[in-house]
Amino acid sequence: MVKRYLQVGKIVSTHGVRGELRVQPWCDGPDYMCRFSVLYFDEQGREGRRVLSCRPHGNITLLTLEGVDSLEAARALRGRILYMDREESGIGENEWFIEDLIGCRVTDADTGRLYGTLTEVSQTGANDVWHIRSEQGREYLIPAIRDVVYSVDPAAGRIAITPLKGIFDDED
Repeated sequence: MVKRYLQVGKIVSTHGVRGELRVQPWCDGPDYMCRFSVLYFDEQGREGRRVLSCRPHGNITLLTLEGVDSLEAARALRGRILYMDREESGIGENEWFIEDLIGCRVTDADTGRLYGTLTEVSQTGANDVWHIRSEQGREYLIPAIRDVVYSVDPAAGRIAITPLKGIFDDED
């Protein structure tokens, strides 16, 4: 199932004495978090706070949230996970969040053969690498490139691929 609210980072510390938060981003980069007008403390989107200021600072994000205006208030939030609303993400067609892909069943686009379940995504720089675990427990690595990925349907929990020769044992 595709979730509406996704983890975007973790509050790791404070910055200054006026309630600014140091956030470790779990997204594309420290600046990605700055596109949101509201961030949430729960995965149901019930406890939201308006973003007053946001800026990248090295590999972290400095963030000020509505109602957090003192060092004490900021310290109380240390360790909390922040969530974003998918509808504010600006994600395009044929783009997915890693969280949406984990758990999808991976099949052959031509034959329907089940290869396994996507368990992890490694970001290598050139392209992502998808980790597929077979029902027998073997792990296969496939490049997430157009020549391999035929279709992705996270809502249905399905990914169809056209594997490169040699990835799976019984191929020529």
